[in-house]
Amino acid sequence: MTKKYEFNWRIPVPDFLQQGIVGDRWTEEKESYDYEQTCTFKVDDYGFFVYWKSPSKEGDVQELAQVCDIRYGGMPTNPKLLSTLIKNHGNNVDEKSLTICSGADYVNINYLHVVCPDADTAKKWQQGLRDITHNNKAYNVCPRTSLMKHWMRLRFLVNTKGQMPVKVITKTFASGKTEKLVYSSLAELGLPNGKGDAMDIEDFTFDKFYALYHKICPRNDIDELFQMITRGKDFVTLQQLVTFMNEKQRDPRLNEILYPLYSEKRCTEIINDYENNEDLKKELKISRDGMINYLMSDENAPVFLDRLDMYMDMDQPLAHYYVNSSHNTYLSGRQFGGKSTAEMYRQTLLAGCRCVELDCWDGKGEDEEPIITHGKAMCTDISYKEAIIAIRDCAFVTSDYPIILSFENHCCKSQQYKMAKYCDEIFGDLLLKEAMPGYPLEPGCPLPPPSAMKRKILIKNKRMKPDQEKAEMELFLKGQLVLDNEEKEDASAVAPPKDQLPDPNEPAAEGAPGAEGGAEAAAMPAHTGSTTNVHPWLSSMVNYAQPVKFQGFEAAIKKNIHHNMSSFAENAGMNFIKTNGIDFVNYNKRQISRIYPKGARVDSSNYMPQVFWNAGCQLVSLNFQTPDLPMQLNQGKFEYNGNCGYLLKPEFMRRVDRSFDPFAETSVDGVIAAQCSVQVIAGQFLSDKKVGTYVEVDMYGLPADTIRKEFRTRLVPLNGLNPVYNEDPFLFRKIVMPDLAVLRFGVFDENGKLLGQRILPLDGLQAGYRHISLRTEGNFPMALPMLFCNIELKIYVPDGLGDFMAALSDPKAFAKAQEQRDEQMKQMGIQDTKVDSKAAEAEKKKALEIKFEEITVESLRNEKGFAKVGKKQQKELETMRKKHLKERQTFQKNHTAAAEKLGKGRK
Repeated sequence: MTKKYEFNWRIPVPDFLQQGIVGDRWTEEKESYDYEQTCTFKVDDYGFFVYWKSPSKEGDVQELAQVCDIRYGGMPTNPKLLSTLIKNHGNNVDEKSLTICSGADYVNINYLHVVCPDADTAKKWQQGLRDITHNNKAYNVCPRTSLMKHWMRLRFLVNTKGQMPVKVITKTFASGKTEKLVYSSLAELGLPNGKGDAMDIEDFTFDKFYALYHKICPRNDIDELFQMITRGKDFVTLQQLVTFMNEKQRDPRLNEILYPLYSEKRCTEIINDYENNEDLKKELKISRDGMINYLMSDENAPVFLDRLDMYMDMDQPLAHYYVNSSHNTYLSGRQFGGKSTAEMYRQTLLAGCRCVELDCWDGKGEDEEPIITHGKAMCTDISYKEAIIAIRDCAFVTSDYPIILSFENHCCKSQQYKMAKYCDEIFGDLLLKEAMPGYPLEPGCPLPPPSAMKRKILIKNKRMKPDQEKAEMELFLKGQLVLDNEEKEDASAVAPPKDQLPDPNEPAAEGAPGAEGGAEAAAMPAHTGSTTNVHPWLSSMVNYAQPVKFQGFEAAIKKNIHHNMSSFAENAGMNFIKTNGIDFVNYNKRQISRIYPKGARVDSSNYMPQVFWNAGCQLVSLNFQTPDLPMQLNQGKFEYNGNCGYLLKPEFMRRVDRSFDPFAETSVDGVIAAQCSVQVIAGQFLSDKKVGTYVEVDMYGLPADTIRKEFRTRLVPLNGLNPVYNEDPFLFRKIVMPDLAVLRFGVFDENGKLLGQRILPLDGLQAGYRHISLRTEGNFPMALPMLFCNIELKIYVPDGLGDFMAALSDPKAFAKAQEQRDEQMKQMGIQDTKVDSKAAEAEKKKALEIKFEEITVESLRNEKGFAKVGKKQQKELETMRKKHLKERQTFQKNHTAAAEKLGKGRK
C-alpha cells in the first residue's frame, strides 16, 4: 500500500495457554481409540498451534487455523475407554474435558479430546482457545510469516528424546528436490544431515531454516525481476525504487489524494524496513535480499489488508446487504437419502453463515417432538430442539451480526407450539420477538440495519393476518385455543406419483420444495409447501422476514412492504433475471429475496451464485457440505469485511434513482470499466508429491465480464515444489463492473486434481508483483502453497483512444513525450512542419465561419427528398383511387343484382 499500514494480525495469547497444562488426550474412531496420558499441552506465542508431548511418545500439533470450534465437555462411547477415564479422573471427567474440533471441510470433522486437571481449567482453556481461533487476519499472513509458521511446526514434531528428526525437514522439500540435495544443504549450514539423525531444536533457528529454503528453492523468478530493475547492477537505487513502486506496484486507478504516489520518503522507509546491510541503508539502496524481504512481507499483500477488518457501513437497511446463506443446512451429504446432523448448524455458523434453513416436520414418537429432515426424501432426521441448541451455542462466535432462521414449516399446531416454546426458552433475549423502535412493520418503512440487530436471531416463517393472530393469541393466552383434529403431514410418506406433481409451468409457492426444479424436479420426490395453518405464538415471533408468495414486481411496488420477502428456486430466479432483470434489481433495493437450489440437485451440488449477486439477491443459499466452485466463490467473497457474513452491495444497486441491468455490456454511470492483466510467474510448495502442475486464471462477474477455462499456463512436469511458468500475461480486456468481479486462481496437477485455489474480489485487489497464498478446496488456509504473479490494473480504454487517455491522465508527460519525438525528428534532419501561426489562426478562423444558404419554398421543392416523398404519395393516391373505384363498381353490381331479385319477387 502507498501509505504505510500496520497489519496487526496477532491476537495476544494468554499466559496460561503458553505456560500449558498436563492432561490426558484421547481420540475415538468407530471401533478403536487412542489414549495418551500425562501430555503437556501448550499454545505458541503467535497462536498458530496447540501442541502436546508425553514422555513416551513423539510430539504432535494441531494447527489452530484448521480448528473450527472448542467445546466444553465430551465423553467417549467406547465402554472400555470410558471406564479408564472414570478410573483415572473420577465421575466428573466430563466437566474436566475439552473437545477441539477441526477439519478441512464442514462435514469430516476430527475431534481431539483433552482431559484437564479440573473443571475451572477446562472452562478457562475453552474460552482462551476460542478467543484466538477464527482469526481471519492470520489466514492472510505474508509468505515470510508462513515460512516461520512451518518452521515452528517442524520444531514441535520432536521424537521421544525431544529432538527434531532430519526426516521431518526432508518431507518439506520432497516434492521437487532429492533428499541428497537436502542433506548436503543441511551440511553446509553445519546441521546434522544423516537420514536417521536428529538435532536439538535450539540449533535449528529460523535464520538457518530460511537459508535452507533459499538454498533448495532459489528465487530465480525474483532475480529476473531484480535484474530488470537494476539493469545488471547489485542494488536498486532510491530513484529506481520510486519508479518501480509507482509504475509496477501501484494501481493507477487509485485516487492520488487517498492513495498518494510513492515518494522518496516512503521508499526510504521501505529500504530501512527490509534491507539488512547497514552500508546500503546509508546509501539509500536496497539489495536482492532486501527486495526479496519486501516482496515476501505483509506490506506487499495481494489485497488491501484493511478490507479484512470491518470496513463497510453497517447502518444501511438490511436489504442493502449480501448475506452469507445456507440451504438445507442440516444435511451433511446428498439431498436424497442423506444424513442429517446438528453438527452442520455449528459448522456453517462458525464458517460465517448468517442464514440457516430448518425443515420442520411432525415427530412420531410418544413425546411427539418436532424433527428436522428433508421430507419424503429418505433422509435421516434430527431433533428440532437439538438443532436450536446448536444454533444458540455457535450463533455469535465468529460474528455479532443478526442470524435469520429460515423455517420450512410442515408441523401441526401442537408441535409448532413446541417450536415456539424452544425458541423462546433456549434463545431467550437473543430472539427478536417484535419490531424494533423506529422500524415499524408498515408499508414504506425500510428494514432496520444489521448494526441495530447485533446478537439477534430473526425467524422467517409464515405470519398470520394481524386480526386473526390477535384473536387466536388471546385464546392461547387464556388456554382456550382448540388444536383438535389436526391433519399431520408425514415426512417419511411415499412421494406422489409423477402425474400428481405440481405443474412446472406454475410459479412455485413460497417454501415449496416440490416445485424447486420445475420439470427437472421429477427426479426428486416432491411434497407440499410450508403449512399456512400457523400457531399464533410462533406467528408473533416473525417480524422483519415475513415470506409471501411472489405475485410479480408490479404488485410488490404497489404494496411497498419492505418486510415481505419471497423465495425463488434457481430456475425461477434465473427466468426473472432474464426477463425482468432491472425490475429484480429494484425489488432487491427494498425487499429481501432468497434463492435456493433446484430440486434436481440430489447430489447437493451448487449453482453459480454470481448471477444472483449481479441482480442484488441477498440470501443466495448454497449447500455448505459441498466444497465446489460456487462455494469457493461464496466463501472467498465473504472473507472481506471481517468475515461477518454481511457485505454492502454497490451503491448503484442500492440507490432508487439509479438503474442497473445485470446483463449490462456497457459501463454504468459513475462506474469506470477496468482492465486486468495477470502474469503467473512461478509457484511455491504447490504439492507434496513430484507431479506436474499448471494454473488456471478465471474471472467471474457480469456475463460480459466472466471468462472461464480460457487462460491456462503450460504444464511444468515433475515439480510440485517450485515450478516456474513465466507465462505471457492473461489479459481481461474490459471489466464492465469491477465492484462485482472476482479473480479465481486454480492450481491443478497433471491429472486435473485441484491442489489449491484462491478467490480475490477485484475491488480489493492490489496491482504489482505479489505472492498469492492458496486455499484448500474447502477454502481453508494452506500454510506454504503460493503463487508469484504480476497483476496490472488499469482503466479500460477503447481501441484508438490510448494517446488521448494518456494525455488526459498525465498532460505534462504527454507533452514531454511529444517534445522528445519532435527533437528526434529534428536530429534525423526532418524539419518542423509547423505553419506560420498567423496563417494558421486565419485558416482556423475561416474554418469556423459557417454560412447557411437561404431556405425558400422553391429550394425545398428541388430537394431530392421532397421529390421522393411526392412520388411516393402520388403512387399511394393512385392505388387508393383504383381501390375505391373497384369497391364502387362491386357495390353497384351487388346493388343492381339485389334490386333485380327484389323486382322478380314482386312479379
